[in-house]
Amino acid sequence: MIKNMIATIDDFARTQPEKVVYDVQGVTHTYADLKRYSDALAAHLDTLDLAADAPIIVFGGQTFEMIATFLGIVKSGRAYIPIDTHSPNERLTMINEIAQPAAVIAVAELPTGVGTTPVITPDQLAEIFATPVDYQVDHAVSGDDNYYIIFTSGTTGKPKGVQISHDNLLSYVNWMLSDDFGLPEQPNALSQPPYSFDLSVMDVYPTLAAGGTLYALPKAVTDDFKQLFAALPTLPINVWVSTPSFMDICLLEPKFNAENLPSLTHFLFCGEELTHKTAATLKQRFPAARIFNTYGPTETCVAVTQIEITDEALAKFDRLPIGYAKADTQMIVVDETGEPGEPVPTGTEGELIIAGPSVSKGYLNNPEKTAKAFFELDGQRAYHSGDIGTMDADGLFRYRGRVDFQIKMHGYRIELEEVDHFLGQQQHIKQAVAVPKYNKEHKVTQMIAYVVPKPNEFETDFALTTAIKKDLQGMMMEYMIPQRFVYQESLPLTPNGKIDVKSIMKEVNPE
Repeated sequence: MIKNMIATIDDFARTQPEKVVYDVQGVTHTYADLKRYSDALAAHLDTLDLAADAPIIVFGGQTFEMIATFLGIVKSGRAYIPIDTHSPNERLTMINEIAQPAAVIAVAELPTGVGTTPVITPDQLAEIFATPVDYQVDHAVSGDDNYYIIFTSGTTGKPKGVQISHDNLLSYVNWMLSDDFGLPEQPNALSQPPYSFDLSVMDVYPTLAAGGTLYALPKAVTDDFKQLFAALPTLPINVWVSTPSFMDICLLEPKFNAENLPSLTHFLFCGEELTHKTAATLKQRFPAARIFNTYGPTETCVAVTQIEITDEALAKFDRLPIGYAKADTQMIVVDETGEPGEPVPTGTEGELIIAGPSVSKGYLNNPEKTAKAFFELDGQRAYHSGDIGTMDADGLFRYRGRVDFQIKMHGYRIELEEVDHFLGQQQHIKQAVAVPKYNKEHKVTQMIAYVVPKPNEFETDFALTTAIKKDLQGMMMEYMIPQRFVYQESLPLTPNGKIDVKSIMKEVNPE
């Protein structure tokens, strides 16, 4: 059981100083490097006249310097806000306005100005890292202090900064290192999600807390399938962390299997729904590996439920459940009005409420939205997830979609993610997402499926659509079948590796 994240990571510089902590395409750094770099940065930050208790923005990509910067900031008693290099410029300026940070540390060159906020440039940072210091870690982030702040998507307005404390992170990491997952003792973990996406916490902190090694795959590699498929077999990883969408890309490579990646023993998924099809294909490719489906909003520190997807689970469940709540967390299903109260009967759909030590204190500098989403339940912090789900009698949770992904069409309430689920089961479909078409009165007039089809012998799209619709009639209610099918070679992904549903919706509903 880890009691202090920073002390635990630092201690590996004493017990295994030459152990590689970070490997990016063969360029390596050790635990001794991590302590030396982070101590030097913490010491430098202590000398600056910075606004008290304000967080620090960190701008950069998948590099060792990013990890060292995160650790240096928390050693100096502040939280960090990661922003990825592939973020739009307006996102950086917007977060700077909302967060009112003490400083910005540019691990990579800033693409735009940040007003009067002090900036540590890449050259200055390199100089700081190169100057060893003797640093006493005596005022680091601890307890309920913010450890990191991750800003959620700002596509539909201003992004919200989710505050995650040291104790929130401890609750999560101790669970990840428990028998629930049975991870290797010193994991060799894939580090693929950008550090501005909270899924990255799933690979970074359990690995660092266990004295393991992070094998980073930068976006330039993951975006180029030729580079990606060449790189994967060279990685000695035993723990895989990604979204299901990124896994779907990797499964396009027939050689992505246990024969070519024999060390892979654990697959961990979060961030979006893991489909039966993806899990079943993965299980065929890696029959001896353990596959875990997890669920949790950013506001509850990465994930709060897990279930191992075994052959038995694949045989039993058509739509995969999201699992059982971790031991220190209470999850209930309440009436969708969102008012906390008595749970709905077992098996009944409602909103998932999450309470426990990993629940955030709220959104940075946003008391209004904090008050709307967070409350207290049985003496613990609790969060309105906005997710629809059910709980079985044995405590198994199932995800049924978002409150805001429900549409009404012709009088029927339709869960778009349920439609996606059935589309994903169809024999001619590789990947698909359903989106609504609105009229001027904001009523849904049509449901459109964007589809990546499997190779087929149909002479026309019309013939393919006819076959798909005929199949779907035996799988789902007639009113749930999309009226139009648009065929694509691939679906757009967000920088976080999820299907970019919002960009497809914009294409269907141009302003």
